[in-house]
Amino acid sequence: MFDIARHKTKWTVRKYKNDEAYRRGDHYEVSEFDGNLLLNEGITALQNLLIGAAETAFNNANSYLGVGDSDTAAAAGQTGLQAVTNKLYKAMEATYPQISEQTTTWRSVFGSSDGNFAWKEFTVASGNSDAADNLNRKVSDQGTKASGQTWTLDLAITWS
Repeated sequence: MFDIARHKTKWTVRKYKNDEAYRRGDHYEVSEFDGNLLLNEGITALQNLLIGAAETAFNNANSYLGVGDSDTAAAAGQTGLQAVTNKLYKAMEATYPQISEQTTTWRSVFGSSDGNFAWKEFTVASGNSDAADNLNRKVSDQGTKASGQTWTLDLAITWS
């Protein structure tokens, strides 16, 4: 007999034509996609946080959502985004991450000059680079963000 810990992941990309449309909340497309793969380094980070060992928390000061243009399949041993050139880790919005019951949600805003490339891979990290602990990785082609557009990225993980 054994216990099972589960998590359900939902990613949301909201696309706005420009910064003004973002300020108005006038998005032209919302894309939601499920799933991800917990990375070994992310699992170790969670375990360290559980026992109070030295670890960087996935809080507002340290969390970054990352996007890149690699479509390399996710594998547990990876340590961050796989793109070589086109990737960006973006800091949290002011009130994120948020917890509501069993769900933790992270949110970053990619402004008009941020992340203007194909969005094919996603992660949440405890820092602004592949050198930080990346909790997870998801590969899903969400289109190409053009200069002038603002896109937001949410990651919601429900734990049970």
